[in-house]
Amino acid sequence: MAYFLGVDTGGTYTDAVILDDAANAVLGKAKALTSRHDLAVGIGQAVDAAIAAAGVTAGDVSLVSLSTTLATNALVEGQGARVALVFIGFDAADLGRGGLSEALKGDPVVQLAGGHTHAGTEAAALDLARLEAEVRALGEEVSGFAVAASFATRNPAHEIAARDLIRPASGIWKRWASRRP
Repeated sequence: MAYFLGVDTGGTYTDAVILDDAANAVLGKAKALTSRHDLAVGIGQAVDAAIAAAGVTAGDVSLVSLSTTLATNALVEGQGARVALVFIGFDAADLGRGGLSEALKGDPVVQLAGGHTHAGTEAAALDLARLEAEVRALGEEVSGFAVAASFATRNPAHEIAARDLIRPASGIWKRWASRRP
């Protein structure tokens, strides 16, 4: 018998559920206030309460799924520092669809060929040299990068390659580490 734990951290509440996979039934659920100062507090409270309500142990849980709307909320509300979007395998119409352009509020977009098809095969090669040049040109203008590649759920290779290039080329990790006490 497999038990699954699902956790959703929202702007106000964090919800947790324990699902019995074989019976396709919720065994326990709980809600805690989202603790923005330390997300682990609210998540821990919700998870502990859901496990207790289900009458299982943490060791019985075979799969954990975590979702959150916090990053999306911050983006939509214009909170936080500037972030560059690395948009791989999408066109300008994709950026405009669903209000993404407006949500970005002028944050930079690095649009590149690449991505994959629905079957997971490469649609176009990823231009890592151009990506590196764009990342270096942004310098300290941004505090982070979000990477989205077409059909990355089928094949994340271009997102992974972009991440692996951005980390050293941007210097963000070094800037972040130097500010820590």
